[in-house]
Amino acid sequence: MADILDTIVKRKREEVAICKRNRPVSSLIPDDQPRDFVSALQSPGLSVIAEIKRRSPSKGPLRLDLDPAVLAQQYQRNGAACLSVLTDDEFFGGNLSDLRQARVATTIPVLRKDFTIDAYQIYETRWAGGDAVLLIARILSDAQLADYHSLAVELGLACLVETHCEEEVRRATRCGAKMIGVNNRNLKTFEVNTKTASRVRACIPDGCVSVSESGVQNTDDFQAAARAGFDAVLIGEALVTAEDPGAKLASMLSLPTRSEGGEM
Repeated sequence: MADILDTIVKRKREEVAICKRNRPVSSLIPDDQPRDFVSALQSPGLSVIAEIKRRSPSKGPLRLDLDPAVLAQQYQRNGAACLSVLTDDEFFGGNLSDLRQARVATTIPVLRKDFTIDAYQIYETRWAGGDAVLLIARILSDAQLADYHSLAVELGLACLVETHCEEEVRRATRCGAKMIGVNNRNLKTFEVNTKTASRVRACIPDGCVSVSESGVQNTDDFQAAARAGFDAVLIGEALVTAEDPGAKLASMLSLPTRSEGGEM
């Protein structure tokens, strides 16, 4: 199977080049203050980053009637600590307007979830109203990880550094990451293995906010992430495709977790 991530990154470089010509960095002036993404995930129990995602490269459209503002409000009302908004257009059907609408409609922090391959996108994220940016270790060199992380912090953004293995966690730690995610999805094939996060979690140092990404479909998956010691889970497709996304989120958050219910 072709490496889907390589295909996405190649296209992303073309998109960023066009954006730079049409909207230079000098014009990306933010007009608000970032919300504290990391602190929002440090409450007792397992926090949820609820995702707004229009489509998937492997599954196609996920919710045809998706309204970013309405869905964001549903998530906040039902306990989401933060939001994640897919802004990639070609492969995920998203855009920066989705991010802006979600943020204006709520008071909780918002992650721009995209494939960051250029410093320009970090300035763009801040300008568009994002509170956090995703850095995927697999597509960035050590120098890029360090530089992009430093720039984001300078601009007041949090960084979710996404990893898939123990070595990538070590790389994330070296760049100064305060928030590390472990993605259960293989970005070469988009297949999910929910055991990945539990295995890699042990490498994330104390004091660093840990996030389990992808593959949380039901209460068993949610509780497994809690048992593994994660601070938060990022949930996308399971919520977006639910008949009532808010009710699905509320049902997960009503479960006892390691900090609230002791032994499960």
